[in-house]
Amino acid sequence: MKKIKKLKIRGKSSLAITLMLLFFSFSSYAQSGSVVSGTITDADNIPIPYVNIIEKGTTNGAVSDFDGNYSIEVKDLDTSELVFSLIGFKSQTVVLDGKSSVNVALLEDVSNLDEVIVVGYGSQKKSDVTGAVASANIEAFEDAPNTNIAQSLQGTVAGLNIGQVNAAGQTPEISIRGRASISGSQSVLIILDGIQYNGSLSSINPSDIASIDVLKDVSSTAVYGAQAANGVILITSKGGKRNQKPKISITSSYATLDPTVSNRPLMRSDYIDHINMQLYDKRFLAPEFTTPNPDYVGYFEGGQGFNANFELQSDTNPGEFSDNDFDWWGNGTQTGYVHQNEINVTGASEKTSYLLSVGLTEAEGIIQNDKFSRRSLRINLDTDVNDFWKVGIQAFGSFVNEDGDEPFLSQLRNFSPLLVPYDDEGNLIPNPAGTIEPNPYQGQITEDYQRKDYFFANLYSEIELPFIKGLSYRINFGNNYRIEKYYGSSIYGAGLTGNAGKSLLFYRDYTLDNLLKYDRTFGKHEIGATLLYGAIERQQETTNAYAAGFDRLSLGYSDLSSGGIPSIGSSAYTETLNYQMLRANYKFDNRYILTGTIRRDGFSGFAANEKTAYFPSGALGWIASNEAFLKDTPWVNNLKLRASYGIAGNQTPRYTSLARLRTIPAYVFGDGGSPAFGQELTSLANPNLRWEKTSGLNVGVDFNFFDSRLNGSIDTYRNVTDDLLFSVRIPYLTGFSNIQTNVGKLQNTGLEITLTGDIVRNDNFSWTATANYSTNKNEILELTGEDADGDGVEDDLIQSGLFIGESINALYDYETDGIYQIGDDIPDGYGIGNYKIVDQNGDGMITQAEDRKIIGTRDPSYAVSLLNTFKYKNLSFSFFLNSIQGDDEHYLSRNDNALYRNANTLYQNVVSGIDYWSPQNPGGLNAMAPNRPGIAGTRYENRSFVRLQDVNLKYSFDDKILEKLSLSELSIFVSGKNLATWTDWNGFDPEYQKSDDGIYGVGLTTGGRPVLRGYSMGINLSF
Repeated sequence: MKKIKKLKIRGKSSLAITLMLLFFSFSSYAQSGSVVSGTITDADNIPIPYVNIIEKGTTNGAVSDFDGNYSIEVKDLDTSELVFSLIGFKSQTVVLDGKSSVNVALLEDVSNLDEVIVVGYGSQKKSDVTGAVASANIEAFEDAPNTNIAQSLQGTVAGLNIGQVNAAGQTPEISIRGRASISGSQSVLIILDGIQYNGSLSSINPSDIASIDVLKDVSSTAVYGAQAANGVILITSKGGKRNQKPKISITSSYATLDPTVSNRPLMRSDYIDHINMQLYDKRFLAPEFTTPNPDYVGYFEGGQGFNANFELQSDTNPGEFSDNDFDWWGNGTQTGYVHQNEINVTGASEKTSYLLSVGLTEAEGIIQNDKFSRRSLRINLDTDVNDFWKVGIQAFGSFVNEDGDEPFLSQLRNFSPLLVPYDDEGNLIPNPAGTIEPNPYQGQITEDYQRKDYFFANLYSEIELPFIKGLSYRINFGNNYRIEKYYGSSIYGAGLTGNAGKSLLFYRDYTLDNLLKYDRTFGKHEIGATLLYGAIERQQETTNAYAAGFDRLSLGYSDLSSGGIPSIGSSAYTETLNYQMLRANYKFDNRYILTGTIRRDGFSGFAANEKTAYFPSGALGWIASNEAFLKDTPWVNNLKLRASYGIAGNQTPRYTSLARLRTIPAYVFGDGGSPAFGQELTSLANPNLRWEKTSGLNVGVDFNFFDSRLNGSIDTYRNVTDDLLFSVRIPYLTGFSNIQTNVGKLQNTGLEITLTGDIVRNDNFSWTATANYSTNKNEILELTGEDADGDGVEDDLIQSGLFIGESINALYDYETDGIYQIGDDIPDGYGIGNYKIVDQNGDGMITQAEDRKIIGTRDPSYAVSLLNTFKYKNLSFSFFLNSIQGDDEHYLSRNDNALYRNANTLYQNVVSGIDYWSPQNPGGLNAMAPNRPGIAGTRYENRSFVRLQDVNLKYSFDDKILEKLSLSELSIFVSGKNLATWTDWNGFDPEYQKSDDGIYGVGLTTGGRPVLRGYSMGINLSF
């Protein structure tokens, strides 16, 4: 029996449908003219029965049969038009233009379907979901130059925060609804095809992903218990659909990458002027420092006493420097690219469906040797053994190559263009500046081998038990396996004596889940229950071997025994989890919904007295649109109110509750004797170390209005994390300075709004738009509970930057108020060109303890995004705007490029576009002074921005061309990534990333990378 599309026809009785079919049949026989016939299918080539076919402008009509076939007589083959329509699908008008055979593929009108979304350990109709669960629109970004699936989520789901990717193959930082821990895990839990996935998202081929659902509120995540406090992302891979003929799809694309902002280091003339401007107190006469000093000859004149390497010739006659104008940045960077090729085969019979995919991704970042290559293979297969038993497998292998070391980034930016990297014989100069700073190209002149192999398989068997209707049993067995190899050698390592090493990591885990499910309907009562019993085991082992001091390094890391100073190390761990969960669902009269969950978790890594914990949750839903007082309201299609409360957990890092040891050399017997090794304690045990727990309240509303032309949801939440994991300082007389313990409370509150509008919808043109808005406020409620100063108020942890009543991301520092100018009353220790530090207590001195304050937070005020999609016949165009905004006290970050003269570093270069203070530029933003005071201060800046993040233009060829080419689909596209950014931020980019400042990155610092802009073009075809 062929699979047909299941339809819901609302507001029509069976009698009306019968009469309609008879009317159309009678009308068709009453006509005389030419006959048009064909087959109607959906986008997956599955036949659609009962589709209405109307000859436009007439009452002449027909209906497709069970196999999607139709036949209709029309007046004129040349001029007649047929309109194909069915509830749940978008209407389509076809001009016959002389054709007597017309096949049509209808597109689903998703807004009118009762969508099924994935939740923990199963799926539910969206109308039945009582928690804050959101489905990401990954289809809108499938043609973007994204090597990592997380890139397709940036800004697309309210409350989901995704950082930038600015290196080849990089996985961005991810968070959901703010930071829920101080020092515990910050990782979002990833569930891949129902199994926890602990590998990198960079191992997953984005084109293999069918859907991504985000569990945001605690009641939704509580089904995952101890690992879900930071939110859950559910990833479902693609598969074949039943009764689908074999279909081969090929996608190929190529993208170029370059920085969004080109702040290159200064070249010759600007560099020389910049160096001499730092010497303004010598270059110009006091006190105004605007009149040139006739005795000043320039930094590069011999005898200045700054840096002998540069005291070779005068500025006006650089002599030896005249032939040197080396572009360190330009020679160490490149135009990056992403090249992706994907092939997948899908198909199915009545009982078996399959997907086989092969992918190859090659990418290079803008820094030389920043390379990423991924080869992936996936097989998804499921089959019905009989009417009540189904088995399947989802498996993939991914092989990642990241060979090659990059040049040193900070030196690429800082090195003088008057220096060269190689001598006259072409040999690398190890220290071109005559200082300890290495030649940046030392970093890439290495032998580097980096490989990561990922293997994942989920096998399942599901049986509908015959003795109780609605009862089924499913067993999942998931297995992750990972091998990482890091081999390297450098002739410039270990103080130019050469070094080499090997690091080998093996990781494996298994997950075994037993699921018993029950779903039945008794009149107005719908009952569902899920019972889970499962276990996880994880194992990892690493081996490291290193050597330094090589006479010859010809064999590199293949002969570590040649090194004079060997070093070896190894480590391993095994950890286990077991868990049980019961979830019950009840719905009455399609109006009132109740969901309750309880989960018990045990973890071997927890303290002796706290091995297990319980995580309950409950939720209520009210489908108000099904009440009598709203049921006949024409503009209300769906209105559901929901509320939920639950508790989820966060694991402690393994071993943190134990007293740990380390091995040290304790005694050497005689001159030249071998050392004897001993062991010492490095941490105190805490047998009562508990799980972090996050309790959360969520209230929301889902709605569909105006014939489902306006859809959306609104959620507000309050999450409180208790028993925060933190290393607390203790008296050193114990022999230790800290102990890991549970302290305090942390709160996150916020508002999330998602709106989708079907703005224009007609036969040839459509315009849809989706907007997301979210806020999150983070606040520390409690810390240690101590009141050491006796003022009746709990003490802050100032040394750790933690303050009660403030955000965990609060910025505690000195407030600056501009730069000291010529003629100002300047306090001792400061001079013109220094930042003005605000004297908070007014005692006339700047002191560390009294003059710092909370000047703001790294947290933004809100995030907002807008996706617009336009379709005209075969042409589609979309653009996505993403924005993060803050005010004077929110979304701040360091943007400090202050310069203080130092003889050893005065020669260093800077990037262009930085606004430095000088007597000639008194309005400059960044300090530049001869002296660095003891407390120099830092300038903070707001990073608000609006970004044109994604643009896509696609053309899909029509049936005539496809028929000639023997193809079922053919489209070409061009797309852009991060094409434009509107911001007041000074520097590379407001999302310029540095790992120690969270997912929103920091400003222009030597450790970060620029955000990348990409242009892509590609082709999709199927046959």
